[in-house]
Amino acid sequence: MQFTHTHFMPYTGVKEAAKDWPVPNNQFDAELAQTLWEGYIEDKIYAEECGFDWMGSNEHHFSPYGMMPNPNLVGAILADRTKTARIVQTGNLVPITNPIRIAEEYAMLDVASRGRLVAGFMRGIPHEYVAYNVAADESYDRMEEAVELILKCWTEPEPFGWEGEYYQYRAVSIWPRPIQQPHPPIVMSVSTDRSARIAAKFKAIAGILALTSFDDARKTMDRYRQYARDAGWEPTAEHFTTGANCCIAPTYEEAKSHLEPSIEYFFGTLGGGIRTAQQIVIQKTRYFGSAQELEERRKTFVNMRQGGLSFDDKVEAGLMICGTPEMAIEQIKRFHKELGIVHMGLHCNIGNMPREVGRRTMEYLRDIVFPAVRHLGVEEATTVAQ
Repeated sequence: MQFTHTHFMPYTGVKEAAKDWPVPNNQFDAELAQTLWEGYIEDKIYAEECGFDWMGSNEHHFSPYGMMPNPNLVGAILADRTKTARIVQTGNLVPITNPIRIAEEYAMLDVASRGRLVAGFMRGIPHEYVAYNVAADESYDRMEEAVELILKCWTEPEPFGWEGEYYQYRAVSIWPRPIQQPHPPIVMSVSTDRSARIAAKFKAIAGILALTSFDDARKTMDRYRQYARDAGWEPTAEHFTTGANCCIAPTYEEAKSHLEPSIEYFFGTLGGGIRTAQQIVIQKTRYFGSAQELEERRKTFVNMRQGGLSFDDKVEAGLMICGTPEMAIEQIKRFHKELGIVHMGLHCNIGNMPREVGRRTMEYLRDIVFPAVRHLGVEEATTVAQ
């Protein structure tokens, strides 16, 4: 198995959940932000030393939820200061950004990292459209056209023009082109029916970004497989990835004492203003393609913040990696058995998790957990998935 180190780089100086949108930045303290930023970057680099195969960065706006409005800047730092781990960008948020710019910056990262980029194309969560004043009604169509354009930028050796519904360019010829040919691997969310169809069209790694149950995840994976077959290809175990919050300590009680309040801070306090914006988008736009999709996503938003399950129930259900190193080994083995995946992300620094606790988790993973689960390989996983 392979693993991604996931980190949202939140600003943790916020004490109370915001009710307004955008979230006022009057609580911002430059000295604290600098300290947090430097620590976060060091932790991302340390992840490679701890055996993580991928290092993840993402994009969010107008909120202390994350101090990464442009994850490509973080990716550039990691490209320079790491050697082997893949740099997975789970932004960029394609429909709200110039696709030519994304194509150029991702190509730069692939060159700078000597071919280690995994290019994430994300639609974003609803409030991002409020932040950048982009019509949420158009998000799916913009997404599909923009990805087509980006892939053409990477693979077309001659200047070309583009006359689409949302994007028009008289002549395009990007420099540099990516090192990886025909282009870097791409990852896309498959959380909705339309997103799964779009991702299958481009043969993307399917990201199950909001894991609420293994049953739901299997349904999502089956839906993606069917759309891929309709498009004329068959996904393998490497075409799926999901993730979990993670805290490892000498006892379950200690791990829980760190992870439970950190998750609550992340969703409860840092997610305050975001919830206001989500409601605006949901009520006034067609960001969600159907009433069924809207209801499914409402349930997801609730479940991500513990929903009807207690923390212990979440762990019992296998949705978090929490406890001793031995428990973590069994929990990861369960992910593999239930879903047949060979790649998962681990969020070791969620919310206001103390930095030393996150580092200790990473060291337990390096020294005990990863060596015990690496053998869960592609051949076995494919058999399980079938």
